[in-house]
Amino acid sequence: MQTLTGDHAGLMDEIYRGQRHVYDLTRRYYLLGRDRLIAEIDVPEGGTVLEIGCGTGRNLTQIAKKWPQARLYGLDISQEMLKSAALNLRRAGCLDRTQLERSDAAHFDALALFGRARFDRIMFSYTLSMIPDWQDALRQAAALLSTQGSIHIVDFGMQEGLPDWFNRALFTWLAKFYVEPRAQLFAFTQTLAKEIGRTTVTIEPYRGYAQMVVIR
Repeated sequence: MQTLTGDHAGLMDEIYRGQRHVYDLTRRYYLLGRDRLIAEIDVPEGGTVLEIGCGTGRNLTQIAKKWPQARLYGLDISQEMLKSAALNLRRAGCLDRTQLERSDAAHFDALALFGRARFDRIMFSYTLSMIPDWQDALRQAAALLSTQGSIHIVDFGMQEGLPDWFNRALFTWLAKFYVEPRAQLFAFTQTLAKEIGRTTVTIEPYRGYAQMVVIR
């Protein structure tokens, strides 16, 4: 375990202590785009995947099934969510090739935690909208990319293609869970990609309900 932002870590544990038991059942209806991200992540043979904000391990479990030779790593600030992740990965028979660690997404030493400093695929699935220092978290991820590595992101969009009433209702509801969609996600990732000599692909599926980015 490494440095944690105490208030935020405690807040996440408080939120998910009970929710983790029903999280996957309920979130399937509105965390849109996760399966698309997994289908397109294209893990190289024997490659490594790090999910920052791995939550219940749902995505890592799906990746383990699709790419059985991949080595998996999960990071989360909530110890409560990591309990569910370990349980779900064990049930799926892939915990033995997955390493889970607790730390702050914006401030962690991958080599100290995982024994490696580079990853082929790094993913953020509906987590940047809950990470206070989300830009630092992306900078951290960029520093961990292997030569041919890529970062894959899906999160809430700004809902610009949807009715205003839906936009207002969703944002009000999300705020109750300390979720804040990142209006500057596309602009920031494009700037970051240029800084590290990479390019970006950005899309806004579901009429802007979600925003997806690949830095490669």
